[in-house]
Amino acid sequence: MKLCNKTAVMVLALLAGGAMCWAQSGGEATYKAKCQMCHGATGEAETPAGKAMKVKPFSDPLLIKMSDTTIMNLTKNGSGKMPAFKDKLTDAQIKEVLQYVHELQKKK
Repeated sequence: MKLCNKTAVMVLALLAGGAMCWAQSGGEATYKAKCQMCHGATGEAETPAGKAMKVKPFSDPLLIKMSDTTIMNLTKNGSGKMPAFKDKLTDAQIKEVLQYVHELQKKK
Protein backbone atom coordinates (compact mmCIF):
# COMPACT_ATOMS: atom_id res chain seq x y z
CA MET A 1 0.00 0.00 0.00
CA LYS A 2 1.33 3.42 -0.86
CA LEU A 3 2.13 5.92 1.88
CA CYS A 4 -0.74 8.26 0.91
CA ASN A 5 -3.22 5.33 0.99
CA LYS A 6 -1.96 4.27 4.43
CA THR A 7 -2.29 7.84 5.65
CA ALA A 8 -5.81 8.13 4.28
CA VAL A 9 -6.85 4.88 5.97
CA MET A 10 -5.37 6.04 9.28
CA VAL A 11 -7.11 9.42 9.06
CA LEU A 12 -10.47 7.76 8.32
CA ALA A 13 -10.00 5.34 11.21
CA LEU A 14 -9.23 8.19 13.60
CA LEU A 15 -12.20 10.20 12.40
CA ALA A 16 -14.54 7.23 12.76
CA GLY A 17 -13.22 6.48 16.25
CA GLY A 18 -13.57 10.09 17.29
CA ALA A 19 -17.14 10.22 16.02
CA MET A 20 -18.00 7.17 18.11
CA CYS A 21 -16.58 8.83 21.22
CA TRP A 22 -18.66 11.95 20.65
CA ALA A 23 -21.81 9.99 19.93
CA GLN A 24 -22.36 9.04 23.57
CA SER A 25 -21.52 11.12 26.62
CA GLY A 26 -20.22 9.59 29.83
CA GLY A 27 -23.55 10.39 31.46
CA GLU A 28 -25.47 8.68 28.68
CA ALA A 29 -23.30 5.57 28.86
CA THR A 30 -23.61 5.38 32.65
CA TYR A 31 -27.37 5.98 32.43
CA LYS A 32 -27.74 3.14 29.93
CA ALA A 33 -25.69 0.80 32.11
CA LYS A 34 -27.11 1.66 35.53
CA CYS A 35 -30.46 3.46 35.18
CA GLN A 36 -32.18 2.55 31.93
CA MET A 37 -33.40 -0.85 33.11
CA CYS A 38 -35.88 0.89 35.44
CA HIS A 39 -36.16 4.46 34.14
CA GLY A 40 -36.31 3.47 30.46
CA ALA A 41 -34.52 4.76 27.39
CA THR A 42 -36.53 7.99 27.38
CA GLY A 43 -36.77 8.46 31.14
CA GLU A 44 -40.49 7.70 31.12
CA ALA A 45 -40.15 4.49 33.19
CA GLU A 46 -41.77 2.47 30.42
CA THR A 47 -39.81 -0.68 31.22
CA PRO A 48 -41.33 -3.74 32.92
CA ALA A 49 -39.21 -3.04 36.02
CA GLY A 50 -40.18 0.63 36.02
CA LYS A 51 -43.87 -0.21 35.73
CA ALA A 52 -43.68 -2.90 38.40
CA MET A 53 -41.96 -0.55 40.86
CA LYS A 54 -44.14 2.43 39.89
CA VAL A 55 -41.11 4.55 39.00
CA LYS A 56 -42.03 8.17 38.29
CA PRO A 57 -41.12 9.42 34.83
CA PHE A 58 -38.55 12.19 34.61
CA SER A 59 -41.28 14.37 33.07
CA ASP A 60 -43.22 14.27 36.37
CA PRO A 61 -43.63 17.88 37.61
CA LEU A 62 -42.40 16.94 41.09
CA LEU A 63 -39.15 15.58 39.68
CA ILE A 64 -38.69 18.56 37.38
CA LYS A 65 -38.99 20.91 40.38
CA MET A 66 -36.40 19.01 42.46
CA SER A 67 -33.02 20.64 42.86
CA ASP A 68 -29.95 18.95 41.46
CA THR A 69 -28.64 18.59 45.02
CA THR A 70 -31.78 16.70 46.07
CA ILE A 71 -31.60 14.40 43.06
CA MET A 72 -27.91 13.77 43.67
CA ASN A 73 -28.64 12.84 47.29
CA LEU A 74 -31.51 10.54 46.26
CA THR A 75 -29.22 8.84 43.75
CA LYS A 76 -26.39 8.45 46.26
CA ASN A 77 -28.51 7.25 49.17
CA GLY A 78 -31.40 5.57 47.39
CA SER A 79 -35.09 6.23 47.86
CA GLY A 80 -37.91 3.75 48.26
CA LYS A 81 -37.17 0.88 45.89
CA MET A 82 -34.31 2.75 44.20
CA PRO A 83 -30.97 1.41 45.43
CA ALA A 84 -28.18 3.64 46.67
CA PHE A 85 -25.42 4.31 44.16
CA LYS A 86 -22.89 5.97 46.50
CA ASP A 87 -20.69 2.86 46.39
CA LYS A 88 -21.24 2.24 42.66
CA LEU A 89 -20.85 5.69 41.07
CA THR A 90 -18.61 8.66 41.79
CA ASP A 91 -20.04 12.13 42.37
CA ALA A 92 -18.74 13.09 38.92
CA GLN A 93 -20.55 10.15 37.30
CA ILE A 94 -23.79 11.03 39.10
CA LYS A 95 -23.48 14.64 37.89
CA GLU A 96 -22.94 13.41 34.31
CA VAL A 97 -26.02 11.18 34.56
CA LEU A 98 -28.02 14.09 35.96
CA GLN A 99 -26.98 16.24 32.99
CA TYR A 100 -28.14 13.45 30.67
CA VAL A 101 -31.46 13.21 32.56
CA HIS A 102 -31.93 16.96 32.01
CA GLU A 103 -31.38 16.35 28.28
CA LEU A 104 -34.10 13.68 28.36
CA GLN A 105 -36.42 16.08 30.17
CA LYS A 106 -35.90 18.72 27.47
CA LYS A 107 -37.04 16.23 24.81
CA LYS A 108 -40.48 16.00 26.43
